Amino acid sequence: MSHVNMKENIVIEHVRDDSFKSYGKEITGYDFTRLINMMKKSTEIPEHENVYVASEPILEDDPVKKQIETYFYGEMPAQIGYCNGRNSTLNGLEYHKGSEINIAVTDLVLLLGKVQDIENNTFHSKNVRAFFIPEGTAIELYETTLHFAPCKVQESGFKCIVVLPKGTNEPLEVALAEREKSTDEDHLLFMKNKWLIAHPDRKQLIEKGAYPGIVGDNIEVLF
Repeated sequence: MSHVNMKENIVIEHVRDDSFKSYGKEITGYDFTRLINMMKKSTEIPEHENVYVASEPILEDDPVKKQIETYFYGEMPAQIGYCNGRNSTLNGLEYHKGSEINIAVTDLVLLLGKVQDIENNTFHSKNVRAFFIPEGTAIELYETTLHFAPCKVQESGFKCIVVLPKGTNEPLEVALAEREKSTDEDHLLFMKNKWLIAHPDRKQLIEKGAYPGIVGDNIEVLF
């Protein structure tokens, strides 16, 4: 059984609990079976760190991509990729303009927050909620939901399919250091359609230009 390690332990809730409703909802009506099977057969979990692929042709060749673009995104282009790894800590929180679909290929835990709780580009980790997502479950994360890489609940790691508006997480056309910033939010822009705040413990993100805006514990999921 997993639990969350911080100075004051928080309960891991289930994605089907009412408490998840303000963060997102479970998606039904689409057949993601082929995508899940392709992920199990064709992708690996790295020994260290996570791997994120924004757009994976093997997944995007599936007919369900067209269905998602037509109905879920209202005839807007989408991309299907994945995130695999052995992560177990918060490290950062991001958001996008447009909902994200996560499909759990393995059991995993998501650490979530709300954009509304960011004040002066600062977010306290005490406002994070942890949700267990069972294998095979597809969820929508609303654009106001802060999230980042999943956390593993088994030693072998996790696999997660990630669907987003096309172009999300691609490199910015103007480098971070060269961008003019006129609002607080401008300091959080990290990649295309990706606003990110990092925990100071995650030096790798900060060195790449992420804003160190998370205060409090760098939450860890133990199992």
